[in-house]
Amino acid sequence: MKTKLLLLKKRFTVFFNDKDRKGFFQIFKEAIIFWVIKQELPYFYFGKFLYRKDVKNYKDYLSSKEIDKITLSKNLHNFQYASLLRNKLAFSYYMENNNLPVPSLLSHNLKNRFLYQSNVQQVDNKEDLYVFFKNLFEATGRTKVFVKSIIEMGGTGAYLITQQNLEKEIQTYGSYILNNDCIHQEVIEQHQGVNKIYKHSVNTIRFDTYLDKENTIHILSAFMRFGRGGSVIDNGSLGGFYVSVDINKGTLRGKSHQLMKYGGEQLDAHPDTGIIFEGYEIPYFKESCELIKQAVCFIPDRIIGWDIAISNNGPVIIEGNDNNSFVTPDIAYGGYLKHPMFKEIMEEA
Repeated sequence: MKTKLLLLKKRFTVFFNDKDRKGFFQIFKEAIIFWVIKQELPYFYFGKFLYRKDVKNYKDYLSSKEIDKITLSKNLHNFQYASLLRNKLAFSYYMENNNLPVPSLLSHNLKNRFLYQSNVQQVDNKEDLYVFFKNLFEATGRTKVFVKSIIEMGGTGAYLITQQNLEKEIQTYGSYILNNDCIHQEVIEQHQGVNKIYKHSVNTIRFDTYLDKENTIHILSAFMRFGRGGSVIDNGSLGGFYVSVDINKGTLRGKSHQLMKYGGEQLDAHPDTGIIFEGYEIPYFKESCELIKQAVCFIPDRIIGWDIAISNNGPVIIEGNDNNSFVTPDIAYGGYLKHPMFKEIMEEA
């Protein structure tokens, strides 16, 4: 309860301190209209910053009911495909088996059962865990691995484990790893063109795809996420931010976006490097679009949110999400209901 109150206070503070806020009368009027049209309390009107002066088409943004209609639709989602997407271990095996570029799976653990090259090892404590990763580094020649929970989303349960700081990281993250199911993957060597913006995290592009009733694959939108302040995670749900992508040009577009609970800050440039977002060309963007469409052929769920990293050798699929939140892409696109495909999507849902 205390956490919820603090979060609510934070959001009120962001709203009242927002210099780009419309006049209070206009905000009140629009919030009421949004409430009536969407038939729910207008928390998305405020949570998606529709009260800001530059948002004219506030009615084009999705309500929570409309998002649920899409994400829970049995017409748009198939259980068998969703199970491949939600289980990161199954996803990794399946994609590797079909020769699609994903981070190499080095090992994994099912709580205290650790598996490496078909050998099962019991790891009961942090001392054993330290030895396991020490041996993994020596056997593979790697100096770092990325550990991810098999089922969690939004960057939860994602940790960078390095040979250099192994003892400290095992002390910090060991309890979580030992008590959860995790995959241990190679760390992507990010393209220098992306590192130039921010090098401490793998900065992924989120693509939303839609498979229409004629079996044609559409890329609905794209945005790119960035970490900041030394964070190794780029996810917006952990305090990072994201920038819209012009799909036709393959470039970043406009200012950054950030969730309200983290301050709702909008930036023209990355705060750590000063690189301006507008017009910045994303390496291998065309190839990323082609890869995404290829991936949909292998997992033909009708709406998927794909996370793509850009390596020095091209795009790499990090994961796919059938239950992806439409809050961030809705903001990044500028109101999904104005998208030419969305009338069909809502009808199909």
